[in-house]
Amino acid sequence: MKLVECVPNFSEGRRPEVVAAIRDAIAAVDGASILDVSSDASHNRTVITLVVPLERAVDAAFAGIAKAHELIDLNAHTGEHPRMGAADVVPFIPLEGATMEDCIVLARTLGKRVGGELQVPVFLYERAATVPSRENLADVRRGEFEGLRTEIGTNPARRPDYGPEKIHPTFGAVAIGARPFLVAYNVYLGPSSNMEIARRVAKAVRGSSGGLKGVKALALDVDGQAQVSMNLVDTERTPLHRAFDMVRMEAEAWGVTPTWSEIVGLVPERVLFDAGIRHVRLDRFTIDQVLERKVRASVAGGESLGGFVASVASPSPVPGGGSVAAHVGALGAALAQMVAGLTVGKKKYAAVEAEMKEAALTGAGLVTELSSLVARDAAAYASVADAYKLPKEPEPAAAARQAAITTALLQAAAVPLETARACARVADLAALVAERGNTNAASDAGVAALLAEAACKGASYNVRINVASLDDKSQGADLLAETARAVAETSASAARATAAVEAQLAAPF
Repeated sequence: MKLVECVPNFSEGRRPEVVAAIRDAIAAVDGASILDVSSDASHNRTVITLVVPLERAVDAAFAGIAKAHELIDLNAHTGEHPRMGAADVVPFIPLEGATMEDCIVLARTLGKRVGGELQVPVFLYERAATVPSRENLADVRRGEFEGLRTEIGTNPARRPDYGPEKIHPTFGAVAIGARPFLVAYNVYLGPSSNMEIARRVAKAVRGSSGGLKGVKALALDVDGQAQVSMNLVDTERTPLHRAFDMVRMEAEAWGVTPTWSEIVGLVPERVLFDAGIRHVRLDRFTIDQVLERKVRASVAGGESLGGFVASVASPSPVPGGGSVAAHVGALGAALAQMVAGLTVGKKKYAAVEAEMKEAALTGAGLVTELSSLVARDAAAYASVADAYKLPKEPEPAAAARQAAITTALLQAAAVPLETARACARVADLAALVAERGNTNAASDAGVAALLAEAACKGASYNVRINVASLDDKSQGADLLAETARAVAETSASAARATAAVEAQLAAPF
């Protein structure tokens, strides 16, 4: 299972009932786990941290944004923190099994949905940015709600990626993106009379001002205290303890000593281990010495590839051929994505750099789509089995049973048809990377094409066997025709890919 983290920031930190409603809307999405809810009244802002399977991430994030759209009016909002929207910023962060490309696809998908369904202007930022000027969130949010109200629709540079070219009258706008893990870290410098010193310190540590790499910083007056508020966007280059040391050094140069610090939201344990190791000067320490890590490793759950294979091999009819076809198609998409990734950044392939970046994103999207079809195919078969178990008597029950069987069979045919369609796109992608991608990975592109073709034909068998079980087979005629087209398209693309691979393998090395 691929997991992503999503950390939406909402412009509300003073009304607990509104925060609870947003939290509950997100938690109601199947698979979404709320890890943390942090509200700050001075900032008037709430940060919700959730973990969710890749295929449900857009639904979970949208649920929170939609609830904020309903309950928050930015015209009545005041607070210390910069903001431009009721849901101000919504980043996706890759966790177990997920990639940054997966998160970029999620950002695009969510952005399109928010812009279309909620009529909110959406700006893609960080790794999902469509233009370099939007990689930095501060640049996207410049002017905040009030400034954007006049700029969107009049300044071409502020044209949103999705949604209308005008500010939403109550919601504002939203930044949606993909980024590495970020640590929100604040250091306090005593009373608000030290605000000028806090501003100097923030400028000194801010990466864009020549300070620490991967550090965004600003000075805020929070509850009568001077705060240096930082986002550590790359804790490999600038660990938490180095950020604190820099703040302390700069503040003490002006005669002020930090009073305390805080982490907002969650933090990777490695960050705290690194800080602890430095503080007590541990030598030859490794995180494998941590008891809880050993415990987690020994009891870790989740189905492995071996577990999936064992499930297929069991006497149970699910997961069956349809699920396996979807899984194989996902593997083909992953291979095509890999070849595209191995092409990006190579001087020899500079001419196809943009094309291969887009191909990698397409592959990531197909992996997610086909991975979700693994479970959906098994669920569709279960619905057929349940329909056949319905009572055959009396006559009205028999008629209802037959109707349920027909509906279930049509759905059980429609799901593998989706797999077949997706595999056709995988084969086309495999052909593209085989013909234009890194020739050192040509064999991988060939395997991707072969897997896509096999998966598509396997999916077609599942369409055909379910249509054959219908009393009125004409009801499945369109499904069969579209399946045949998908198989033909897949085979044609696979032939293109394998021809390119064979030509490359025949060339002298």
